[in-house]
Amino acid sequence: MAITDWAEDERPREKLLQRGANALSDAELLAIFLRTGTKGKTAVDLARDLLEEFGSLQGLLGADQQRFCQCHGLGNAKYAQLQAVLEMAQRHFVEVINRGDALTSPEATRAYLSAQLRGYSYEVFACLFLDNQHRVIQLEELFRGTIDSASVYPREVVKKALYHNAAAIIFAHNHPSGINEPSQADKHITNKLIQSLSLFDIRVLDHFIIGDDRPYSFAEHGLI
Repeated sequence: MAITDWAEDERPREKLLQRGANALSDAELLAIFLRTGTKGKTAVDLARDLLEEFGSLQGLLGADQQRFCQCHGLGNAKYAQLQAVLEMAQRHFVEVINRGDALTSPEATRAYLSAQLRGYSYEVFACLFLDNQHRVIQLEELFRGTIDSASVYPREVVKKALYHNAAAIIFAHNHPSGINEPSQADKHITNKLIQSLSLFDIRVLDHFIIGDDRPYSFAEHGLI
């Protein structure tokens, strides 16, 4: 059955317009991007097949050109279109975060950090330094590797915070596995950083873990 034959409130495009993009599944969002399916498959069917083939939305979005274009229903034009969409999204969030307004939107922060860190194949630990009105001073990637094998040094974080004259910090790091639940090491280093920074009256507002799903917030789960 063609998507045009579906009930109007079940069609991805109409559903987005009525209820907002957050109401759509990964497959429905991807179907809107694809626009059309292939013979015998709707755009939603094709989107589901692609998500299964790549393992996740992150796997698809992070695929290189050769891998992407090997899939039936995709090609160079779709690859170029996708890269343009990703770059526009990243530039949008950079502008939202860096325009000098006070940081009052957790969703914008979450989306910005996700856009910055989601594409890495290895772990990256970053700090978003804020002034006393919670305006962004700088985002810096401070450590690479895994938190277990490449240590995050509180002393270095404190030095950077003092250098930027930061009054508050938001931490973020990615999990290349796609699982965004915090490990014991994640919780341990976060507590160490909070303790070290508190000696200089620098507040830790949140720590986001970037995976395949909605980034995990330590603050929302009562861990900060």
